[in-house]
This record gives sequence, structure tokens and C-alpha cells, in this order.
Amino acid sequence: MPSPAELLQEASQYRETLSGIRRELHQIPEFGLNLPKTQQRILDSIHGLGEIHLGRNLNSIGLVIRGANPGPTVLLRADMDALSVKEETGLDFASTNGFMHACGHDLHMAAGIGAAHLLATHKDKLNGTVVIWFQPGEEGHHGADVMIEEGFLELSGERPVAAYGLHVFTSMPLGAIASKPGPMMASAGDLQVTFHGSGGHGSMPWLSKDPVTPMIEAISALQNMLNKRFDQFDPVILNVGWIRAGDDATTNVIADQASFGATVRTFSEKNTKLLHELAPKLIHSIAEGFGLSATVEFGRATKVLMNDPAAVVRVEKVAKALVGEQGYVPMQVPIAGGEDFASIVHEVPGAFVFVGACPPEINHETAPTNHSAKAMFDDSVLPLCSSILAGLAFDHLG
Repeated sequence: MPSPAELLQEASQYRETLSGIRRELHQIPEFGLNLPKTQQRILDSIHGLGEIHLGRNLNSIGLVIRGANPGPTVLLRADMDALSVKEETGLDFASTNGFMHACGHDLHMAAGIGAAHLLATHKDKLNGTVVIWFQPGEEGHHGADVMIEEGFLELSGERPVAAYGLHVFTSMPLGAIASKPGPMMASAGDLQVTFHGSGGHGSMPWLSKDPVTPMIEAISALQNMLNKRFDQFDPVILNVGWIRAGDDATTNVIADQASFGATVRTFSEKNTKLLHELAPKLIHSIAEGFGLSATVEFGRATKVLMNDPAAVVRVEKVAKALVGEQGYVPMQVPIAGGEDFASIVHEVPGAFVFVGACPPEINHETAPTNHSAKAMFDDSVLPLCSSILAGLAFDHLG
């Protein structure tokens, strides 16, 4: 079985190839579940490495690499979709179509391709099967759930015994690796509320049912509710992102309705259920107090990303073999970002891994973050990312 260090040395020999693939993918970003150009570019790079399975309702790819000897299945995941962000990096390979790989998914795909080549090259040493998902629709489109519904967890003929994925960040030093057991990323969803009143003249509000005032009160009351009804050591984040009411050309008209939308982040299923119970009660009571009605809708949320402790032990082992004791950073607290890899580890024990990809000439503490139109990632980290994924699979199946 090749060691993690040997995998890294091998992957480093085709660093330029991986970088070239990443930069090609960076120039053709696509959004959501429909990614035909991206899918074809990946297919070109994994041709002949194993069995190929394509999604029905999205441009997903499942690559099955069977080892020389029987054994269990390990799943690796790389996400494919870009963001609706107009790129402002000034790079010579910047996208120009109004979308951008501002979250590093172009690096994830290239790393997945690199891992596939490492595994296929040494499949004679694999005691089992590796399935690599190239998954669309991570950015709020629930692509992982679609792939699960389409049977991609059973591509090898049996469910995986472990699943791994990684994510690059500009806010970490180049080449640093981090993970943690238990909750690593939040359940991320949204809340939309509309207060239904009756409009009228602003000079006579008592003849109307103004929806703006109860909406403002509800926004404030929700924050107080989070402080008073939820354990502060199991945090809940609710941040209002937009408010709509009336016409900005007039100030003397009372609107018929007022709305707001908020992002909601939780780190436990318990608090997700509690929020879905308490928030509507609070909002409806405020609306009724003003003689109005309200509509409360929670959008579909990702699950809390729960890392399996045993899988994280394996991550730490492989990471330290690649970057040394100082290069691996045990995370102390989760982050409030959402990730639909959570749906995979809800079904299969596994772990998510963070990898620093900030260019060394930029201070990672002040660098434009993931999702910024100015976010830049150093693709020299690709051999390391490929080796992490392949190394975790070999550690299970060697």
C-alpha cells in the first residue's frame, strides 16, 4: 500500500496537469444542478479509470474504482457547482460568464480527479472499492440528496463503510489541514415571514392595519427569544437578510403587507426542531396582537454536518503523515457555514476536512473569504488535496 507521503510525491509529479484542469474548470463555471460543460470536462479526465455512472436529474458523475481484492466500499466526494458571482480577481483565467468558482469547487474537482488517478494506478493494492462522487448543486440546491435518492450510495453493490470530502479555504494558511469530531458545520436554511395587513393613508394609521410595525417588533423579539429560550452553548444564529414593505417612492401609504427573510443556522437537531416550534408561535402572537395575520415558512435546510469520531482519528493520522504534527489543526468549535456533505455522513459514517489554500503572498487573516468576488485560491495545494482523499481510501482498504 502506498503511504500518504508516497501518494503526495506521486501527485506532485502531475501538479501542473491538475493546475491546468482546475484553471480550465475555473473558466467555465456553471450554476446549480445543470452543469453539462463541467461534467464533460471531468469525464475527459477520468476516462478509463473505472466504471462511470451519470445522474438522471442532474449532471452528476459516479466513478467506481474496484480494487484487485474484495473488501468494503469507501466514498469520496467532490462538489462541482459555482456561485452566481461576477468575478473580480483579475486573474488571467478568470471567468467571464457571470458565475464564479468563488468557493473553491474547481479545486475540489481537480483534487478528486487527482485522487482517482492515484487510486486507479494502485488499485492492485486496494482491498475493496472506492466510489468518487462528482456532485452538482452543493450551493443550496441539495445535490447530495438528489444523488442519494438516485441510488449513488449503492453504486458498488453495497453501501460505503466510510465517506470523506474536503473543502479549501482562503482563511487558512496554505497547506494547513483541520477537522473535528462531532458537529463541524451548521444546518443552514432560511425563514421567510409575511405580515398581512390592510393598506391605507399614512396620516390615518388607525383606519388601516399597518404590517410594518409588527414586522419590526417580530425581528427584535426573535433575537430575544434566541437568548432566552435556547442553550447558549448550543448556539442558534438567525440573521435577517432582507426586508420588504411599501414603495420607496412614497412615504404616506400604508402597505398591505410586509415581509422579511432570514438565514437560520443550528448545530443540533434538537434546536432545529425547537426553533421550528417556537418561532411561528411568537410571530403569530405578535401579528394577532396588532390585529393582523402572518405567514411563516421555513425553507429546506441542510443537515448538521456531524463527523464520526473514528473517521476524524483516521483523518488526523493521514494528515500528520502528509504535513507533520504542526500542519494538522484540531478545530475547537464548528463553523456556521452549511454543507450538504452533511446528508452523506447522515447515511454513512465519515468526516469532512478543511484545507488551507490561501496564496502565500496574501495574509490569510485578511484575505477575501470564500464566496467573495475577489477570493483567490492557490492551486499548488492540489497534490496535497488529492493525497488526502486517496490516502484516506487506502487507509481503509490497503
